[in-house]
Amino acid sequence: MNKCFFVLLLIFTVLSCGNDDKVESEIAKLPLDVSIERFDLAFANASPQDLPKLKQAFPFMFSSKYEDDFWVAQMQDTLQQEIQTETQKAFKSFTNETQDIVSLFKHLKYYFPEFNTPRVVTVASNVDYRNKVVVTDTIVVLPLANYLGDTHYFYQGIQDYIRKNLKAEQMVVDLAESYAKGFMFQQQRKTLLDELIYAGKQLYFKDMVIPFKTDAEKIGYSQEQIDWAKANEENIWRYFVDKELLFSTNSKLPSRFINDAPFSKFYLEEIDNESPGRIGQYIGWQIVRAYMENNNVTFKQMLTKSTKEIFDNAKFKPRR
Repeated sequence: MNKCFFVLLLIFTVLSCGNDDKVESEIAKLPLDVSIERFDLAFANASPQDLPKLKQAFPFMFSSKYEDDFWVAQMQDTLQQEIQTETQKAFKSFTNETQDIVSLFKHLKYYFPEFNTPRVVTVASNVDYRNKVVVTDTIVVLPLANYLGDTHYFYQGIQDYIRKNLKAEQMVVDLAESYAKGFMFQQQRKTLLDELIYAGKQLYFKDMVIPFKTDAEKIGYSQEQIDWAKANEENIWRYFVDKELLFSTNSKLPSRFINDAPFSKFYLEEIDNESPGRIGQYIGWQIVRAYMENNNVTFKQMLTKSTKEIFDNAKFKPRR
């Protein structure tokens, strides 16, 4: 019996991998015209006389609230020049980032045919880790100063758990997350379980549109942190269940288990010291993955499903 089960499991795994490879091959062949417009370089190399041309080429980059004198002063500002110098050092070439963005857009186009390729513009602006990318229906703005590497001196004073993801490799991850929020059903989130499932949907969205990224990169963990989460999955789940947290509406729970933080707050010293922040997001991810594995539902359909539908039908069993 065990031998037959193993053979059937092997056949299923091979077929699943074959289907995944076929989908990825179809996605790779999609024709998509994407060009990255380096506004950061254009502005850095411009003189005051070039300002009218710049404004014509990039009108959305120049707020009508400011007169031309403001932008000329920006060109000559020493802090702005320092930011431009540092971003140019870090992004002499944008080849790897461009490849990632093109792949993301192809996956979006495959799963969401209504997706229209936006203009993608890079800028050299002040560090703003709370708004790392800007996404609209027609334009994507990538502030490069948010991705200079976790040891960059611009980030002195920023906490380690935030600084570790201020690197070029995370740019497409942040971009995928912004798109996830736009394509997802915006359910009202009252309970911790609502928060888990909402975060899980976002991470599953990344599974589908940036499969070339590791699980650690998708959630913004180090490899050690993702390994800890996997090794402690059953203990985390038991804690949520035993403490009756899943259906709790306690407003403090998101800050303990969902929001960015140096660690998750179980109020157990031996666990808190080792746990990564946002562990609830990880658990929600595994629930949504289980739901997709155990139900005949498309990726796009899943994004509109309620918390109750997903939780009741996920048949989630944490790793032991």
